[in-house]
Amino acid sequence: MAGQKPDRELVELTANLTPVPLSPGLTAARRDIRVAATDFLAVSDGALERPWTWRDDGDEQIRYGFYRAVELLEAAEGDARAALATGPTPSRAARWMAPSTLARWDLHGLLAGLSGDDYDGEPGDGEWTVRRTLAHAISAQRAYGWGTAWWQERALPADDPTLPSGLPEALWSALPDEATEEAVGSPFDVRDRLDAALDQSVERLAGLPDDRLALGARWSGFRVDVGFRLGRWSSHIQEHTVQVEKTLDMIDRRPSEVERLVRLVLAAYGRLESVAYGRAGASVGPALDVIAGAADGVRKTAAEIRELAGA
Repeated sequence: MAGQKPDRELVELTANLTPVPLSPGLTAARRDIRVAATDFLAVSDGALERPWTWRDDGDEQIRYGFYRAVELLEAAEGDARAALATGPTPSRAARWMAPSTLARWDLHGLLAGLSGDDYDGEPGDGEWTVRRTLAHAISAQRAYGWGTAWWQERALPADDPTLPSGLPEALWSALPDEATEEAVGSPFDVRDRLDAALDQSVERLAGLPDDRLALGARWSGFRVDVGFRLGRWSSHIQEHTVQVEKTLDMIDRRPSEVERLVRLVLAAYGRLESVAYGRAGASVGPALDVIAGAADGVRKTAAEIRELAGA
């Protein structure tokens, strides 16, 4: 969430916690991956079978360049985990939130090739457009962060008979309007807003001490604990990824092979990023170096493939 100011309400509700800022190393790696995605998306399906002299002793197809990018990221994931194996164990909160970044990058992969017209294509029968679904996903992630922060600040046991029935109306009313504010702008604007909502939640809550995860909370009216709410973030993003897939089917927007391949690349990056997501400190440095090196390698591979494809 570098360069964006966290929501005031979230900051105030987590004043008792030590924030865990997003590493500049991850910010840099994300830039490389986004550039790579742009270059890969410029390749047409028709160019995938053109030769790519990957090694001096033979040719592969351009198609393999996408899979090579996945291989680079998957190898780096193993190396990054090994680099962290001897360091301090991350908080349970950080571990439970880490899958949310994989879910986020898989959703980015699905969205990467879509136009504004695709975002606003009407599926009919009262179903949401892609833009409307994303508006909800962004608003809900913001609410997950604010709400989880509010419950941990209450510090009530999960079985406390005085556990409130829900969040105060004043907190709900402070949220940006879901329908008119959260998904306005270009597809890039929308995706950036999703990133900001997730990243600021993780930055402010990754420092939760383990014992606070058992504090009382609610979700959809049910009595749960704070840890449950953290674990819900990834599955909620996945839930609306499936919804977007269904909407694209309804508007007859089928992904090209290149778009499918780009989604594989971005999901692989998400798995890699999850190794260090929500973590900070000197011990994370070696893993961040691995992540940065892999992202740079993918960027260079994508640039080479785009040039060979004549895109």
